[in-house]
Amino acid sequence: MKTRDFYYDLPEELIAQDPLEDRSGSRLLVLNKNTGAMEHRIFKQITQFLKPGDCLVINNTKVIPARLIGEKIKEQHNQADEEKIHGAKIELLLLKRRENDIWETLVKPGKKARTGTKISFGNGLLTGEIIDMVEEGNRLVQFTYKGIFEEILDQLGQMPLPPYITHELSDKNRYQTVYAKLEGSAAAPTAGLHFTKELLEEIEAMGVRIANVTLHVGLGTFRPVKVENIMEHHMHSETYQITEEAAFIINETKSAGGRIICVGTTSCRTVESAADESGRVQAGSGDTSIFIYPGYTFRILDALITNFHLPESTLMMLVSALAGRDHVMAAYEEAVKERYRFFSFGDAMFIH
Repeated sequence: MKTRDFYYDLPEELIAQDPLEDRSGSRLLVLNKNTGAMEHRIFKQITQFLKPGDCLVINNTKVIPARLIGEKIKEQHNQADEEKIHGAKIELLLLKRRENDIWETLVKPGKKARTGTKISFGNGLLTGEIIDMVEEGNRLVQFTYKGIFEEILDQLGQMPLPPYITHELSDKNRYQTVYAKLEGSAAAPTAGLHFTKELLEEIEAMGVRIANVTLHVGLGTFRPVKVENIMEHHMHSETYQITEEAAFIINETKSAGGRIICVGTTSCRTVESAADESGRVQAGSGDTSIFIYPGYTFRILDALITNFHLPESTLMMLVSALAGRDHVMAAYEEAVKERYRFFSFGDAMFIH
């Protein structure tokens, strides 16, 4: 299967630049994965497609202001003493927390970021030293600071919006789900942005159970597929966690014949990563680099709430694994024709 099989033509003006005032007021394209039949709705009407006994799986990760812009520290050796002067601008994107204030990061420009390079952020409020290179050219950075790292990051960092969003958000909370809880993501699980607290309460009141799982979204989800044969693509690993409670809710729903409806591809990848051979979710935490593409047999997921994804992306491949490539490509063609809004702040699909 080729990467180009998942290409579609998208007019630039359909890329949503701002979230809607009303989160649940987005449009919803409902796609039957078996027949390819489509319906056009408003997102808050998702309740019409849910049933008592279903389980909604949501990703409660919280986006951190992971984009840091600093200056390279140049060491100058005088006869009298050593003086530090600041040089080139360097941008860091925090991807994954390791131990002892070490983070895996994406650094731009990479050529200025050799091992041993020191970077100052906020006039020295935070400093980082590149201590190693890891896969895909990412760097390990050791941070030093006084105080609490999260507070300093909140002060200095920016929300790491995708490159197709051309301006900063006036309210950075609009790049968080209303149920965001555990900090650690470099990007939002955007399908969840459509839910309000009121809508979730209405869904629970219907008899739909909600299971919270966590997958800290890195850039691997959005990394372009650069190989012609999709099976040669390597996914970057991301950290996930499933509590005993969440595993119990999911497994009990499955046993009782209810549907597991994942909110977003990240929730889908989490439960599928934690599934055993018998189709039960195992509680625990770990790293996953699961890559779901057509031919994959889903062990847990029955239906998916998701946004519209970039052409030739791994996310297009995942939804095609669920609904079939032909049905998905026809749905995207319909969405373009009907002028749906695309990507992170865009409209939604329900595949069932």
